[in-house]
Amino acid sequence: MQRPRQAATPGRIALAVIAAGALGGRQAQAAPAPLPGHAGASQAGGSAFLAPHKALYDLSLESTHGGGTVAASGTMSFQVTDTCTGWASQQQLRLQLVTREGQSSDMVSDYATLESKDGRHLTFDMQERDNGSVTQQVRGEASTNPSGDGEIRFTLPRRSTMALPRGTLFPMAHTAAIITAAEQGRKSIDPVLFDGTSADGPTDSYVTILGWQAPPSQSDYPSLAAQSSGRVHVSFFSRDPASITPDYEIGMRYFGDGVSDRLDMDFGDFTLQGRLVSFTPSKKPDRC
Repeated sequence: MQRPRQAATPGRIALAVIAAGALGGRQAQAAPAPLPGHAGASQAGGSAFLAPHKALYDLSLESTHGGGTVAASGTMSFQVTDTCTGWASQQQLRLQLVTREGQSSDMVSDYATLESKDGRHLTFDMQERDNGSVTQQVRGEASTNPSGDGEIRFTLPRRSTMALPRGTLFPMAHTAAIITAAEQGRKSIDPVLFDGTSADGPTDSYVTILGWQAPPSQSDYPSLAAQSSGRVHVSFFSRDPASITPDYEIGMRYFGDGVSDRLDMDFGDFTLQGRLVSFTPSKKPDRC
């Protein structure tokens, strides 16, 4: 029996928008080497050299399909810093939703990570507030060993551990894997992703690459116009074997340096659009 798409609750929407930023607004130096036993990881081998930046997106309601949400708007901001051995990121989402019954929700989500450049270690901290009250907090660290096996160690919402499937990618390595696959002319990859936005653990992702073009690219920002670019579509699935329908889907245009624009986030009964309105490349460290 096909499992229906999960309801687009405010919390799920926030997690999905954060995931869009985690994929499109952050960078990795290189994808991990291919890992045995996982097709997605082996497909994604290679290196994508990317740069730190600051970005701001405007979010708006693109379309509705008979659901309860009738209005949505907000912003999503990023700051990514090269720490020499890793990438530190800070992301904030502000999203206002209005339902058909006239109820409003003012969500603020703060999300921070530090991921090692070898893709083997991730620390994460995510707090979500709805109308001023904390509704969810996830904190902890995750790591993988050279064979590709790994473990998550949560400190919030409660102390617990969870095994990671072999070949799991953290968000920056996931971004690098997509860019590398696109540059190699591949059409799809399917890595398992863990980004620390949910205590549910890793998710399955299926990435469709819809073409990749050499520079120049159409952009108002010169440093992006000088990059190659292409459209990708990412579907996120629960790891429940009964899960067939994606929990949510994201489309975006990627540039060769990992920056994204033209976001489309599909929640089933409505779609959000994200538009890049500010982009500033950040300086790399003088010494490492």
